[in-house]
Amino acid sequence: MRALVQRVSRAAVRVESRVVAEIGPGLLVLLGIAREDDEAVAERLAEKVRVLRVFADADGHMNDPLGDREILCVSQFTLYGDTRRGNRPSFIGAAPAEQAEPLYERFCERTGARRGRFGAHMEVELVNDGPVTLLLELSADG
Repeated sequence: MRALVQRVSRAAVRVESRVVAEIGPGLLVLLGIAREDDEAVAERLAEKVRVLRVFADADGHMNDPLGDREILCVSQFTLYGDTRRGNRPSFIGAAPAEQAEPLYERFCERTGARRGRFGAHMEVELVNDGPVTLLLELSADG
C-alpha cells in the first residue's frame, strides 16, 4: 500500500464539478492499493498516518501529529503505475477495484478521513502547507 501524504492548508475533491469532500488544515492522502495488500496493511498504514509528526510545534519544529486536524483521502491506483519499460504506465501491480475499495474504506474509517468517490474521475484541489509531501509504503511482508 502506498500513500502520498501532503500537509495542506485546505483541500477539496470534486466529481462532475460538485464538491464531494473538503477539509481545512490537515493531510491530503492519495492512497494506492496493491494486489498483495490486506486489512492488516490498511490498518497499519492508517495508524502511521494518524501519528505522523509533520506539523509545527510551539517552537516551530516539525514535531506535532495530526491532532484535531482533518484528513482527506483520495483513491489513487496510479501510484502503482510502472514505467520501467516503455512510455505507457502499466498498472498490473494495482489491486482490482473489488479488492481495493474495501481496503480504501477501511483505511478511511481508521483515520476518520473524508473521502473522494472511489473509482470516479475526480478533480483534486489543494493548497500545500510547507510544502510537506511524504511517500509512505507498507506491505504485507513488513
